[in-house]
Amino acid sequence: MHLITEPYLVQKSRWPCSGKHILAQYDDESIIVYQAYCRSIGQFAATNGYFGSGFSLNRMSWIKPNFLWMMFRCGWASKDNQQSVLAIRLKRAAFDTILEQAVHSSYVMEVYGSQENWKSALAQSNVRLQWDPDHTPSGEPVERRAIQLGLRGTTLAQYARDWILGIEDISDFVRTQHKHVVTRDYSQLVIPREEVYPVNEIVAARLGMVVSSQEAKG
Repeated sequence: MHLITEPYLVQKSRWPCSGKHILAQYDDESIIVYQAYCRSIGQFAATNGYFGSGFSLNRMSWIKPNFLWMMFRCGWASKDNQQSVLAIRLKRAAFDTILEQAVHSSYVMEVYGSQENWKSALAQSNVRLQWDPDHTPSGEPVERRAIQLGLRGTTLAQYARDWILGIEDISDFVRTQHKHVVTRDYSQLVIPREEVYPVNEIVAARLGMVVSSQEAKG
């Protein structure tokens, strides 16, 4: 596996406890996002390095940069049609473009000012934004919020073919680490290394990422 990994407890000690943050593994050129599919879609994508056979461009597809958020949603690769967990290495410039285009799935007065402005933004964007509670490895919600981004239309088409640098099926790694989750032996749990992803102030404000000075780490 090509992902950089680190013990969960080491990472937990440095992550923010609250607020809206994008936790991700990234470098100067790329960022890792996760998706989970049935085995046939996952196998094609991992083999070919893009989404093709069985992947629909006619519906919204959600990407998640946070590994534990993906694990909560797919049940550590146990849910129907989510047994194949993919780590997609995405061009960082493309991810930043996605963030710039993102519009909240629900109305947020502080961001849009009025329902009309929000509806207009929705109509013009191919990217949906949701902030949901992040979760511990065993599925308990925490105060910190995790991001997921829904892609459709031309943005999804570009994502599926043009913006991907590589795709890796990490399902075996996921199932191996899940054994430590089942026993609650977090001292043995290793997950992809993630840091808070930097977002410029203008985009952060549009995403609703207003961070309080009272937020602590630990």
